[in-house]
Amino acid sequence: MALPKYPIMDIEDYLTLDRNSKNARYEYLEGELRMLAGGSIYHSIIIANLTSILHRLLEDSPCCVYNSDIRVQLSEARYVYPDITISCDQRDLGPGDMIHYPRVIVEVLSPSTEAIDRGRKFLYYRECPTVQEYVMVDAQSMLIEVYHREDGKWTLSPFGPGSEVRLESVNIQFPIDTAYRKIKFIEGNQEAERK
Repeated sequence: MALPKYPIMDIEDYLTLDRNSKNARYEYLEGELRMLAGGSIYHSIIIANLTSILHRLLEDSPCCVYNSDIRVQLSEARYVYPDITISCDQRDLGPGDMIHYPRVIVEVLSPSTEAIDRGRKFLYYRECPTVQEYVMVDAQSMLIEVYHREDGKWTLSPFGPGSEVRLESVNIQFPIDTAYRKIKFIEGNQEAERK
């Protein structure tokens, strides 16, 4: 009999472990515990750029932008740490250590996380009734994919070089180039290098 790939534990033990951990963060997906790894320099730059852009565009709105330090509860058995979360629900502004009503989830893809971000996590984000948009940002080429929920269906809008990325659920848009500021992609190669 094969052993599970990830440790299994109950929700109470997970929350205790995650809240008391000083050196690591853990996601919890239906019993499976996953320790989060650090990202690359490009991953970090893109997240910082996007967080700054989104905060500036939403600062006069009821919405708040959260970084990857805050846990998001998608359901009773699903707890994640997206790279960026936007909530426009005032109940998420109170004291606490968790977002319960995410509207927009942003994940910056890396080779080690892309499969789960496009697969299992995307399924879980779609099943969370408050999530209206799921944004996948490529860290190896200039591409942002926005999945938008409308009338119970999800539509994809891909944005490439020179385009304006639009997040309909929070009524904002921004040039894609600003998300990739300080990153230069080598032509014909999928690797990026800092300017």
